[in-house]
Amino acid sequence: MEFKATDIASFLNGEIVGDSDVKVSNVSKIEEGKEGTLAFLANPKYEHYIYETKASIVLVNKSFVPRKEINTTLIKVDDAYKAFASLLDLYVQATAKLKTGIEQPSFIAEGVALGEDIYVGAFAYVGQGSKIGNNVQIHPQVHIGENVSVGDGSIIYAGAKIYADTVIGDRCIVHSGAVIGSDGFGFAPQEDGTYKKIPQIGNVILESDVEIGANTAIDCGTMGHTIIRKGTKIDNLVQIAHNCDIGEHNVFAGQVGISGSTKVGNYNKFAGQVGLGGHITVGDHVTLGAQSGVGQSVKSNQVLFGSPAIEIKQAMKAYVALRYLPEMRTDLARLKKEMAALKNK
Repeated sequence: MEFKATDIASFLNGEIVGDSDVKVSNVSKIEEGKEGTLAFLANPKYEHYIYETKASIVLVNKSFVPRKEINTTLIKVDDAYKAFASLLDLYVQATAKLKTGIEQPSFIAEGVALGEDIYVGAFAYVGQGSKIGNNVQIHPQVHIGENVSVGDGSIIYAGAKIYADTVIGDRCIVHSGAVIGSDGFGFAPQEDGTYKKIPQIGNVILESDVEIGANTAIDCGTMGHTIIRKGTKIDNLVQIAHNCDIGEHNVFAGQVGISGSTKVGNYNKFAGQVGLGGHITVGDHVTLGAQSGVGQSVKSNQVLFGSPAIEIKQAMKAYVALRYLPEMRTDLARLKKEMAALKNK
């Protein structure tokens, strides 16, 4: 499927600089651009590629001013990155061919409520009492336990495991290998030094437009719910423990770990390998840098880094000082010797 520059500019409310009749049929990275593809430039450190790219069209910010001649057609938009994401979404909608029907062998328990235009792949299992909404895609080897609800337009990719009583909202995406509703890590120490398992009788609720990455695990509540609220996006290999309450429109990068009964507000950004202790609260619009360790509650509108996590400017100063510790140690030893010599005199 081909798109003309004029069509793309019209869709994005952009301004064309160059050949308005040029056509593209695919997308590419700007550094790997080929004729007939569309790329984008949002990060200034990649600017040098725009002068040599073979991409036929490049999306740029309206503020972009080239420093030398450019051989490709530009479309200037308010935000090149967001515009590129919108185009990818349009491309997927135009080219995607969603499957429908129930493949065999698969197992759907008697009495399961099935919506319209659904797809159930081979070797999938849907347990008794479950409800599957309209336009749901359940890929091969998915396990859906008893009394699970899956909302309209949701996609569950191959090999995901959805435990009993889980509630999945509309337009959610659960990637391969994810486990939703597994037991929380709850054990009571006994007098003889052993541990007795505490039954986990709660569930997990994913509100609408939530995305769960591959091999992520979200534990059910010990009692009550573990909740991931609408619009939150969770990367691969993330662990969210029992009874956590994760707010709206958060983004968590890979290997984030959140301990039990922790509450996270809205619009937060957690970079890779961030770890949160249990029973704490994180406010809204908080950014945590990679590998930050958070052991106490965090107020809204903060940027923290380090382990234990501290305010980002303070953390940067501390890390600069850390680089000079070997020299400082040598200087301190020399000063101690000089002080001792002065005392002897």
